Parts: sequence; structure tokens; C-alpha cells
Amino acid sequence: MTNTLFCFGLGFTARQIGTDFPHWRVMGTSRSPASGDRNNKVPLVSFRRDQPVEDFAKIAADVTHILLSVPPDEEGDPVFDVMAAEILRLKNLQWVGYLSTTGVYGDLEGGWVDENSPYNPSGERGRRRMRAEQAWRGLHEAKGLPVHIFRLPGIYGPGRNQLVSLKNGKARRIAKPGQVFSRIHVADLAAILVASMEHPNPGAVYNVADDEPAPPQDVVAYAAELLGMEPPPLIDFENAELSPMARSFYSDSKRVSNAKIKTELGVSLKFPTYRKGLAALLKGESCI
Repeated sequence: MTNTLFCFGLGFTARQIGTDFPHWRVMGTSRSPASGDRNNKVPLVSFRRDQPVEDFAKIAADVTHILLSVPPDEEGDPVFDVMAAEILRLKNLQWVGYLSTTGVYGDLEGGWVDENSPYNPSGERGRRRMRAEQAWRGLHEAKGLPVHIFRLPGIYGPGRNQLVSLKNGKARRIAKPGQVFSRIHVADLAAILVASMEHPNPGAVYNVADDEPAPPQDVVAYAAELLGMEPPPLIDFENAELSPMARSFYSDSKRVSNAKIKTELGVSLKFPTYRKGLAALLKGESCI
């Protein structure tokens, strides 16, 4: 049987899987499938909380893997609330991956976290992710659904990186003492997910990150160096004009251990640091 991946929320990460692993059959959902995916020719169906996937049992009859990337809303996880019962009835399902966030760990003031670190979300978005994780993990424990949790940091890649932000005049260097973020190149994220699909371990939780957590202003400065341009002026966080959501990203500071994806999944990162990732993007060497 051909491996068939159904993505609830076919976005940046799922499209990378389809590009980098063409032997996988990929389909998914969109809030507005009428806009189509003419370039990648990925079949899309409509899904929203108020609009379940029509004829899902028929559409997904041969689905072997499901990727969940629809974010929770104020009511909970839309896919869990609306589609979980139908997902449980799929006969060929081998793997379910839920894309969560390292925000479930909260603020560690720059300290390290691994998969055994406790939940301690500091904001509502983190609490929503925690509750969504718990809901899907509960289906694994109660019903045997082969759920795998992936806690993601910031994702960058083709078309979505600080090189692009600088070229568009939208990059800012905001400094907050002690602030560090982890990040991952989307091509490495796609490879990590496929490694898990090929070696499933239902119930497992994985942190996803590269090898070098770093202050965000350093990433912008390096991107500017690659482009041969002056970096934007350094702005103190306290004086920065930020939206509430943008400011909330700075409420947590942590370093994310990626040891488990290496030891358990055997992953070797193509872009282990933001420097390698940005340099490859500049040269057009990454998979696009």
C-alpha cells in the first residue's frame, strides 16, 4: 500500500514533506480550498470547526498517516472536537502526528528543557496547546490511536526567514537581556516527521529544534551580514512598539534539547544552526 498522508491544515510544513518526499501521497485540508494548489497539485478539501470534512470516510479510506497542524481556538482543538471519532474509525491508520509548540514549557529564563520537563505554559496560547496535547494523548491511552507529539519552536525556510524580512524592510533587531529562542529549518522538520512516520512509537513526545538556541537579534544581524547590508538598529525590548501577540513571544526564554530526535529517530540535521540554514537559503541550496 502506498503511504498516504492526510494533513489537517496543509501549510508550510506539510508542503515541504510533499516536495522533499515525492514518494508520499499527500492530501489535506484548507479553510479555502477553492484557491487551489495549482503549483503542487495537492488535493485539498475544506475543513473548519463549523464545516467538517465531507465524506471523510471515503476520502481517507486509504490514509495511513495523519498530520495535525490546525491550531486550537478558544473552544479547543477543532480537529479533535469535530473529526476525532471519524479518525478513530480509519482502518489503515499507522501514525498520527500532532504539531504542538515548545510554548507548553513556559519560561525557563534561558534554561534547557527536554521531553521530561513539566508543563508550565505562561500564556493562553501555550495553555491551549497543552490542552490539545492532552486531548490527543488521551485518545492514544484510551483508544490506542497512534499519536506522536512534536513540540516546535520557530520555523523558517524558503520564503519565510530573516533574509526575506530584511529585503522587505520588515526585520527588526529587538534585544531583551537573556532572551534566547530555538528554531528549526522546515526541511529538517519535514525529515524529522518522516523519520517518525517510518519508525512509529505511539505515545512518544519529541522536541524539535536545531543545535543552537540564539538571541533573535543575532539571527537578524547574521542575515544582514549575508546580504551585505547594515543591520537594523538595536531596539530595547521595553521600548519596542510590538503588538500584544508579538510581545507575548518574548515572555518565554528557553533552550530546547533536541537529543531525542537524534538518539531515537536517528536524525542528522541538514541545517544544525541558523547560520547554515540562512547561508543555504541565500545560495538557493535548500529544498524549495
